[in-house]
Amino acid sequence: QVQLVESGGGLVQAGGSLRLSCAASGRTFSSYHMGWFRQAPGKERELVAAVSSGGNPYYADVVKGRFTISRDNAKNTVYLQMDSLKPEDTAVYYCAARATVWTVYGYWGQGTQVTVSS
Repeated sequence: QVQLVESGGGLVQAGGSLRLSCAASGRTFSSYHMGWFRQAPGKERELVAAVSSGGNPYYADVVKGRFTISRDNAKNTVYLQMDSLKPEDTAVYYCAARATVWTVYGYWGQGTQVTVSS
């Protein structure tokens, strides 16, 4: 059982940076795959980045080279460093977790708003 709380969202101008954090309360954090999703108004939810329990990262093409996902198992926290932000990055960002044997993410945070002004 995992509970997730996101933080770090806010308003930033285009070209700026923001770092999101996701704190997990579960005792088995290190065994979970972690992901960051986002959903903009009128658009479907999309996977932005993910990191496996072994630390291997994945990035959606639209954020490659700009976003970096990392995890600190000692702190039960996953991060999303967002650089060179664009207005189209504006969305609610959600942290999610899943066991390695699951095919879907089973645990979700409540989201944090990221707004990039032009």
